[in-house]
Amino acid sequence: MFATEQTEALLRFGFKFGRGGVHAARTMMLPELQRLLDALPEDAEQADYRAAVVDTNLLDKPSLKARKLGFEHLCGLYALDPNVCLFRVLRRLWHSDAPSQPVLALSMALARDALLRLSAPLILEARPGVRVSRDQMAERFATWGEGRFSATSVEAIAQRVNGTWTRAGYLTGRVKKVRTQPEITPVNVAFALFLAYLEGRLAQRLLTSDWVRVLDLPEERLIELTQAAALCGLLVFRRTGAVMEVRFPNYLTEQEREWLNEQA
Repeated sequence: MFATEQTEALLRFGFKFGRGGVHAARTMMLPELQRLLDALPEDAEQADYRAAVVDTNLLDKPSLKARKLGFEHLCGLYALDPNVCLFRVLRRLWHSDAPSQPVLALSMALARDALLRLSAPLILEARPGVRVSRDQMAERFATWGEGRFSATSVEAIAQRVNGTWTRAGYLTGRVKKVRTQPEITPVNVAFALFLAYLEGRLAQRLLTSDWVRVLDLPEERLIELTQAAALCGLLVFRRTGAVMEVRFPNYLTEQEREWLNEQA
């Protein structure tokens, strides 16, 4: 999954590649993100987020070092910069529907954390009710890392990654993790389709992207939620028979539209 070609345009939009990620040290930090985005206005700049986390200790960290690290990790996952396309759109959608937030954060983190992306197939291959053990996840990272990580690090990364999937609603249980079906909303479908759109996909090919596959829904349900997203004004959707069109008015700046055209 996520064999996305690393293009200059995707990097400009806010995608991140490489072999590392914030999950080497933290989970997706959903409670911290929720608290931060609840406290600051939609037009806040990255400096405003830094001031809230580092200067005023909005997240109640025990030391200045912890505040700085917390801010660094949040930036690694979410950018916290309205000049970054992915974060700006995430911020635009964030308060549309509170239940959408866990999977919204997961989708953004997947776009920016290679360690989390690596874990996705194991989660999605497990059907609801099937156990997903930390040992299974650790084995995946150990094989991929080819000795890059110590056994202790592999165990810790596996635990954090499983914690993220639990926060997003794909796993349940504290010690024994069992696959569950997360709540997916029209907002989640809109953001996943937008990620696919930034890859250069159009029409029916949007539904077959890995970003949409993560939602783990049959095509019929995806279409229903896309229609609901259109009714909410989150996107434009037209369908005639097997032909469909999805557009995202006012999502991109003029410069970003140029990048997308160059990529095409």
